[in-house]
Amino acid sequence: MNKKRAQENADRQARLAAIQSQQRAGERKRNTLIFGGIALVIVAIIVAVTIVIVQQVQENNRIDALASADIEGVETFEELTANHVDAPVEYEQTPPVGGDHSPIWTNCGVYTEPLPNENTVHSMEHGAVWITYQADLPQAEIDALTELVGDRAYVVMSPFEGLESPVVASAWGIQLSLDSADDERLQAFLAKYVEGEQTPEPGAPCTGGIDPTA
Repeated sequence: MNKKRAQENADRQARLAAIQSQQRAGERKRNTLIFGGIALVIVAIIVAVTIVIVQQVQENNRIDALASADIEGVETFEELTANHVDAPVEYEQTPPVGGDHSPIWTNCGVYTEPLPNENTVHSMEHGAVWITYQADLPQAEIDALTELVGDRAYVVMSPFEGLESPVVASAWGIQLSLDSADDERLQAFLAKYVEGEQTPEPGAPCTGGIDPTA
């Protein structure tokens, strides 16, 4: 009788061991699938991020190459005065590219209302690029310009009355007229002239002035 009971106990232990072994094997299989899936997701993310970074680097290099050469359509203006005046100024260019201006500059940033010429010319003296656009420019174009400006520190963007071209980019003594916001010459213009060599007062701030439309 004792032998029979012992055998039954041994059989139960064997069955239990077999069940536990199957459970452990199932857990290992599940863990392998889970961690394998996680690894695949991580690899996919790394690959996607790498592709984006490489594409951005390539795009930046392309824009830098365009900026290093002469940009088609750019006009230059020389012998510009730079006196501080309190009275309104009649500028020869539309929008102005330099000349006498207010002692107080316009803070760089994106504006949805026209800006005073005298203050914004002072911003250009500090190295800012002023992107202006026709008041009736489609909103999609305005959004594209806003995205392009992003968080750049030395760019002013605003609508401007009386523009002959849909978009005009101006730096001190330099101007480029464009038909659309997606013209790649605008990116090259920013790369070349934001705080570029044309800046009369390099290192001067584009903050701490006024927000004319606030």
